[in-house]
Amino acid sequence: MALTSSKPNVDPYVVLQIERRADESAIKRAYFRLVRQYPPEQEPEKFQEIRVAYDLLRTPESRAKIDLFLLQPPPSLPNRRRPTYDLSVHIDDLDGLALELGMARYAPPNDFRVPSLPSRE
Repeated sequence: MALTSSKPNVDPYVVLQIERRADESAIKRAYFRLVRQYPPEQEPEKFQEIRVAYDLLRTPESRAKIDLFLLQPPPSLPNRRRPTYDLSVHIDDLDGLALELGMARYAPPNDFRVPSLPSRE
């Protein structure tokens, strides 16, 4: 059964409060003890977490998969450099910007014209 808990990295052994070397009867005893402690009517979220953990450890096949998954180290993060940006303002930049804005204000009127469309005859 897939892990359907809202917390994807939950260790089922921690949820059931048992050791990794626990046998099937210890897993079953821990499950029923916790179900009595957290009934579904009173604490449905905790009960769901316990049920998912028990489903993961109930059969030897699924338990072997979980053990294999838990023994693997987490994947390493890619070693990417973060881009660096120079967001500082230099006085030379302000002079250039002011000059460009001033020149745009006094642009000749012929720079921008509306093209004439061919008429249909």
